[in-house]
Amino acid sequence: MALESHLASLEKKHDALEKEISDAAALPATDTLTIADLKRKKLYLKEQIEKLRTQVTRH
Repeated sequence: MALESHLASLEKKHDALEKEISDAAALPATDTLTIADLKRKKLYLKEQIEKLRTQVTRH
């Protein structure tokens, strides 16, 4: 049960980062390094989500 709640939390963070990336990309003054950093964080969260999904399906 704790894994599922942690998974839901990570998914919410992932969605929030997606919105933040979209918002930042829409602003012409946003630095490309900032967007790249946000995308890197989003990818890390996606990897964590996939690991947890694997653990949840095994249990």
